Amino acid sequence: MSKPFTPKVVTANALLEGDVIYLTEDDQWSRSLKDAEVIDDEAHGDLRVLFGQSQPNEVVGVYLIDVNVTDNGPEPKHFREEFRTKGPSNYAHGKQELA
Repeated sequence: MSKPFTPKVVTANALLEGDVIYLTEDDQWSRSLKDAEVIDDEAHGDLRVLFGQSQPNEVVGVYLIDVNVTDNGPEPKHFREEFRTKGPSNYAHGKQELA
C-alpha cells in the first residue's frame, strides 16, 4: 500500500541569483513561501514539477516539498526546507542581512 499524498509545493532556485523560489498558482515564481500553490494531488504535483523544469533559463533544481497548511500559509515540514527559507548560510548575505 502506498503512502497517502500529503500537501506539497514546488520549489527551485532562481538561476541567476540562486534564491530559493516557489511556484505560484498563476505560473509565476515567488521568493515567499506564503505565495506558493499548495498541491493536494500527486498527478497535479507531477505536472507542476514538469512545468517548472520546462523553464531552464529561469530556474534550476525543481522539486516538491512537504508542507503543513496553516492560517499563515504553507510552512515546511522538514528542517532542510525551513533552513532554505532563510537564505544563504554565510554571513551578511541575502535575507539574513535584512534580519
